[in-house]
Amino acid sequence: MTPAEFKRKWHRYQGKESSAYQEHFSDLCRLLGQPTPAEADPTGSESFCFQKRVMKNAELLFELREEAEPVEPSERGFAAVWKKGCFAWEYKGKNKNLEDAYTQLLRYRESLLNPPLLVVCDFDRYIVRTNFNGRVQEVHEFTNDLVDRPQHLKILRSVFSGSRAQETRCRRRRRLWLERLRGDSGTHRAG
Repeated sequence: MTPAEFKRKWHRYQGKESSAYQEHFSDLCRLLGQPTPAEADPTGSESFCFQKRVMKNAELLFELREEAEPVEPSERGFAAVWKKGCFAWEYKGKNKNLEDAYTQLLRYRESLLNPPLLVVCDFDRYIVRTNFNGRVQEVHEFTNDLVDRPQHLKILRSVFSGSRAQETRCRRRRRLWLERLRGDSGTHRAG
């Protein structure tokens, strides 16, 4: 799909979020030369998918619940698109409040393994927020009219690739943190 075809198609769209978000995302994959979720993850749920089941506010629920207690349906939800280690993506209808979509992602992120990028979209506007621990959040916002500009294509491509360097840093920090904990209990090895 060319940028012009993508812009033309999605400029005209006025329907509901649920009617077309998967098609919009798949077209975006084609525009960027990326595999769609079904192409990349034939399981449909392990690493890249639409409608990833989540528990809302997972970090709070685990602290407040006993393990055997069932999760209420109101505490469950679905992230529109999720790619493990890369992003969580939430859609809203055209001209809807994207802050609501972002708030929704914040409630899902723990259940989605705290992805490094949180993206919201209303078929025309995109807001990409970084979600890195220990870093100031960066926010990148643009529209379909500007989607083919090099800086916006670069942002979208980086969404799909995730941040391997960030993931490596996080694993290193986690390992060091665990080593420090072991050191406090007298089992730390010298370096």
